[in-house]
Amino acid sequence: MLTILKTAIPATIMIAGCFLANISPTYASVKYAKTEGKSCTYCHVTASKSELNAAGQYYAAHDHSLKGYVPAKD
Repeated sequence: MLTILKTAIPATIMIAGCFLANISPTYASVKYAKTEGKSCTYCHVTASKSELNAAGQYYAAHDHSLKGYVPAKD
């Protein structure tokens, strides 16, 4: 029983690690920036964080499209 646990636990950890390494966060993607022709900070407060500004919230709510988005006037 102990031998099984000694191999099963590391194997489980490795499989989970491989799975997590292959998924990407959905909150930011260079693909979206290229598709829209905008920089990451057009939709994000900062490029390295997931926090969205008004444009990003619109983009997320409208099936990843900026069609119809009108930026608020300052």
